Amino acid sequence: MTPRTPALLLIAHGSRRPEANADLCHVADALKARGRYSLVQVSYLELAEPDIEGGGVLCVEAGATEVILLPYFLSPGKHVAEDLTAARDRLSARFPAVQFALAEPLGRHPLILDVLEQRAGEVG
Repeated sequence: MTPRTPALLLIAHGSRRPEANADLCHVADALKARGRYSLVQVSYLELAEPDIEGGGVLCVEAGATEVILLPYFLSPGKHVAEDLTAARDRLSARFPAVQFALAEPLGRHPLILDVLEQRAGEVG
């Protein structure tokens, strides 16, 4: 049996501001440091590189047999529902031996409430 090699493809919208894109790199590095996923690759929907498909290719080239597309988006709007789904489908067609799965966006996860309360508390 071939061992599983999972990867996270962390996806953000992308920005013309390098410091905004650097936030995603920070999150990816922190996820990798936790040790559950040894391969964590950033990618962007637009305005920055690599794009989603390019990030997926980097995962496969690094040996991933499973790629979880992980949206760093709050809600399942058009980008998640349409654009990310289409990117997943294109990657699946291009690499049929690799499993590509699209995770849910952050929005309704219960821990978001903790983060929001903490941020509000930091102000006052």
